[in-house]
Amino acid sequence: MNEREQILYKHSTYVMPTYAPTLALVKGKGAWVWDVEDNRYLDFLSGIAVTNVGHCHPRHVKAIRKQAGTLMHVSNLFYNREQPELAHRLSDISLRGKCFFCNSGAEANEALIKLARLWGKPRGRHEIVTMANSFHGRTMATISATGQSKVQDGFAPLLEGFVQATFNDLDSVRAALSPRTAAVLVEAIQGEGGVRPATRAFMEGLRRLCDEQGILMLCDEVQCGMGRTGRWFGYEHFGIQPDAISLAKGLGGGFPIGAIVVRPSLSDVFQPGRHATTFGGTPLACAAARAVIDIIEDEGLRANAQLRGQQFMDRLKQLATRYAWIREVRGMGLMIGMELDRPAAGLQELLLEKGLLALATAHTVIRFLPPLNLRRSQVTKAVRMVDKACAAFNATSQGEKTA
Repeated sequence: MNEREQILYKHSTYVMPTYAPTLALVKGKGAWVWDVEDNRYLDFLSGIAVTNVGHCHPRHVKAIRKQAGTLMHVSNLFYNREQPELAHRLSDISLRGKCFFCNSGAEANEALIKLARLWGKPRGRHEIVTMANSFHGRTMATISATGQSKVQDGFAPLLEGFVQATFNDLDSVRAALSPRTAAVLVEAIQGEGGVRPATRAFMEGLRRLCDEQGILMLCDEVQCGMGRTGRWFGYEHFGIQPDAISLAKGLGGGFPIGAIVVRPSLSDVFQPGRHATTFGGTPLACAAARAVIDIIEDEGLRANAQLRGQQFMDRLKQLATRYAWIREVRGMGLMIGMELDRPAAGLQELLLEKGLLALATAHTVIRFLPPLNLRRSQVTKAVRMVDKACAAFNATSQGEKTA
């Protein structure tokens, strides 16, 4: 039994089958990863928008090693140096209020939900309006908030207090509001929902509507935050400020950390005993996240995400003129979706065969999430791989039609 077979055997024997993995990856550097058989792949998935500064960035690795050798964990019963420094940085680049730290995107969105309910309780409000095709996590509260039945199937009864509206339809949101509404929760770009950006009119209208109704506007920035769209946060593209945001994924660059950041008016809603976490905001996690912010800032990666993202989208749109089944290419920065007029899983498999990691989502969309320090030459390589995969997919599709 070779090493790959050993990994697969132990995985199937001892790991619950919540995923269906393909490659056995053992090494990464920048935008590249290697499997156990030393095959190299261009990673345009980035751990699902996690490794925003690439794999094993030297500064990121150095910060983690240094902190791991100094102090990893003390619990939030004590102060540590790293947590307030990270909170300060996040506050400065976002809402100027306070932060709560946790470990994942689902936990961050749970914190937003609890914050909205705690804030709304004295006002007689507890409901949260969310969007169809949204995705907010896998806990019971966050699947209840999510606008996709596929993640809710089998887990009924869901948590009460969530009302669905139509994304990019302000009238639908207005109709969903009631005297019980405490907040609206929205993604600036729906990632799992098919890489669908909000419109400026929708986000501006949502901000006005929340102000008129005296309710909170919450933005899930778990996937589109931390420079992914070419700005620190997705909401910045629309000229508005939400009342609170959730973060995770790219925040730690591969080290687990989540957070919410709130406006000053909400900074003290949580008091001791009202919300907590054992591992949130450890010195090690915060040191990793601080390094990510420094790298993005110092290396100009937000601007690079805009530049490389536009180059990649332009090239994909050129391919779309040759393959009629490519319906649309859309996105912001390096959060890009290529929608087909048919299921995308087969194209994902062909991309893998050609050496490119990407992900089929929303049934018909290929999602590309490269690292923010992507190079022009890597865009060129990726386009060639996509072209070859599309040619093979086209031949397969034509063969299926003929059969």
